[in-house]
Amino acid sequence: MIAKRTGRLVVLTAGPAAVCLALGLSCPALAAEGGKAYQIDLAQLNDSGSRGTAMLSIKGNQLTVQIESEGMVPGQPSAQHLHGSTKGHDFKCPDATDDTNRDGVLSNTEATVDYGDINISLTTSGDTKAASGLAVDRMPVADKQGKLSYKRTITVGQDVVDHIKDLHIVQHGIDRNGNGTYDVQGAGKSELDPKLPQEATAPTNCGMVMGASVGSIPVGGIETGGGAPQGTPGGATVPAGAALAVSAAAAGAVLLARRRSSPAPVRTETEGAAA
Repeated sequence: MIAKRTGRLVVLTAGPAAVCLALGLSCPALAAEGGKAYQIDLAQLNDSGSRGTAMLSIKGNQLTVQIESEGMVPGQPSAQHLHGSTKGHDFKCPDATDDTNRDGVLSNTEATVDYGDINISLTTSGDTKAASGLAVDRMPVADKQGKLSYKRTITVGQDVVDHIKDLHIVQHGIDRNGNGTYDVQGAGKSELDPKLPQEATAPTNCGMVMGASVGSIPVGGIETGGGAPQGTPGGATVPAGAALAVSAAAAGAVLLARRRSSPAPVRTETEGAAA
């Protein structure tokens, strides 16, 4: 059975400092005047038990991506990307209905119809092109507790700057047979690369930077999405130059909301690798 819950943008009701404290993120990019930040809730796919929070901070053409997730496969690399379109097309996170062959595993190919092709590969070093989507040797590795911390600042094109809210974060890697590693016994070979197990490329979580159905109409194949539009509440951004003085009550409300939804809050264990 595949979980139907999908991630979406979390509206930031407190100031940048309080939000970053609650998420365990340092958010240095928020200090730069004129920048913006977007908070993303990562929700499990494939009954993975994975969840997390991410922050996208952008100023000029510098995009800082910070991710804190848990429930990943311990000691295994997690391919992760910004999926979606910079051409104004709408995408969303997938759900169980996208498992078209009904084998109980939502493969990347099945999910791509909804969350779109790779726009940026969130590698730890080297290039971040879509072609590096399966560069597992340059992807972050979960620790022994299945927690993963990532942070990297990337130079992006103006199309990404203009359409950052149309992109989604997806992390990949599941352990269907519960043996603590990626293997073909769990779900067969990956449809993307037969040298890899499908467990290594199947999505483990997804979070939307902004809801779909915001005015553009998807048409055509995978590049423009094949799934039905899904309306979600409007997104919110945080100006980086906003006042950092936030009341303790506001910060406490953010923490309380996360504790209610996540019994084991994600905490920063290690600094993510930089470029």
